[in-house]
Amino acid sequence: ICELAFILCGPNHDDKTVLFFLCVYTQKLCEGILNILENDTKTSCQIACLEALRILSRDKKVLVPVTTKSNMKILLKLAKLDATEDPLEEVSEYPVIVEALKCLCNIVFNSAVAQKLSLELNLAAKLCNLLKKCKDQKFVDDIKCFDLRLLFLLSLLHTDIRSQLRHELQGAQVLTQALENSLNIIWTDEYKAAEDHDRSPLSLQETDCAIEALKALFNVTLDSWNVHSKNESHQFRYMAAILRHCLLIMGPTEDKTEELHSNAVNLLSNVPVSCLDVLISPSSEEETNLKYNGMNMDAIQVLLDFMEKRIDKGTSYRESLTPVLSLLTECCRVHRNIRKFLKAQVLPPLRDVTNRPEVGTTVRNKLVRLMTHVDLGVKQLAAEFLFVLCKERVDSLLKYTGYGNAAGLLAARGLLAGGRGDHWYSDDEDTDTEEYKSAKPNINLITGHVEEPMPNPMDEMTEEQKEYEAMKLVNMLDKLSRDEFIKPMGVRPDGSMAPLAETVSQYQINEPESSESD
Repeated sequence: ICELAFILCGPNHDDKTVLFFLCVYTQKLCEGILNILENDTKTSCQIACLEALRILSRDKKVLVPVTTKSNMKILLKLAKLDATEDPLEEVSEYPVIVEALKCLCNIVFNSAVAQKLSLELNLAAKLCNLLKKCKDQKFVDDIKCFDLRLLFLLSLLHTDIRSQLRHELQGAQVLTQALENSLNIIWTDEYKAAEDHDRSPLSLQETDCAIEALKALFNVTLDSWNVHSKNESHQFRYMAAILRHCLLIMGPTEDKTEELHSNAVNLLSNVPVSCLDVLISPSSEEETNLKYNGMNMDAIQVLLDFMEKRIDKGTSYRESLTPVLSLLTECCRVHRNIRKFLKAQVLPPLRDVTNRPEVGTTVRNKLVRLMTHVDLGVKQLAAEFLFVLCKERVDSLLKYTGYGNAAGLLAARGLLAGGRGDHWYSDDEDTDTEEYKSAKPNINLITGHVEEPMPNPMDEMTEEQKEYEAMKLVNMLDKLSRDEFIKPMGVRPDGSMAPLAETVSQYQINEPESSESD
């Protein structure tokens, strides 16, 4: 086609003309391929035509002849997405189904017209039916994988299809079942999967199927914070139990394992937090070494390790770190055992206070460094997580972070005057170590660590020099304020910030008046 385009354009061609002819002849080629596929041809010919169409469908400009209802129906038929309820054919037919699904994935992704036609042709329902056909079939992992990928694309790109999957097609149940089948889960209790620590890692196909199912489920379960019925509660707990199993298994490679865990974390963020109690379960003696109050904490430890790895990467915090930080924060806010376990891991009793809270390699040090990150969302989430671990008590937070690192959170929450947040926590008190108690009087509250005594620069100054330096500082601040480079602020009695003049007047009003003063 390229050579033909150059010949037709002649020796004095330009790039735009060549591109035009390329586009025209590529569209003609797509039409020819679809005409061949419309007729019953040999399997080898169908595969070759579909492979060519898959490559061509990556270009948005050549999709015009493909995105018609009749041509879409041809591909649906080849992908076994027609209305027939017959089981899948012989294994020799599977490559045709897979290639047709790959073509549909490219076409739906690149064409808004194809996305609208998908709703008109009821493609989501047909994909759900194909998933059910794959349930008890062998050698269909590729079919299942691209079926799930197409469902993910449809639910991502077309909100009406997402709504249809959620309400009409029971998409959450269908996709959850597909995820369970991909992981080969064996249940030992209602929400507890069998744990085999010697189990071999998932195969690449099983991992890919699980990842595609997780991505599609994420779209279908968006805005699912409120549970309105027992059936919904059971469905989400069942889903959370499968996700717990996802966190405890390994993929074929380290990168695939991280991708699997990342998508499991994203989906857990959509599960109502009241249903996340299944992440921890009563533990037998031999089951795990990670126990708290008799509960198995393996999955919570995986989430904590996953969060630390994302911090250590040091890039794309908003996309990679905030989901797991938000998830752990909500779990700690609602589930006491999770909060107390994570508190012991992240904020153990203080012993050495000679270093600043943000200096070091512990999880606490890394999170405190994030409290002053340039990204506002990351900074707020890191501070909120530590605040919840401290049961939203200001004095406890300042002990672990220092006032300077915590000032942003306290100002945003109106807690600069101290106190605690609005959420209720148990009344058990933290116990300070003897080392911390002895060092406490010498700790700098701003930096959060013991500082070496510094010489006072004013010791050798006369009173006149001190007065001169003080007035010089006042004049500089006054100039910055009048030029509106800075705005002096104060703290109201309720702990929130306001312009200095307003806070001063409030404190004057609140002072008891004495009419008998001289």
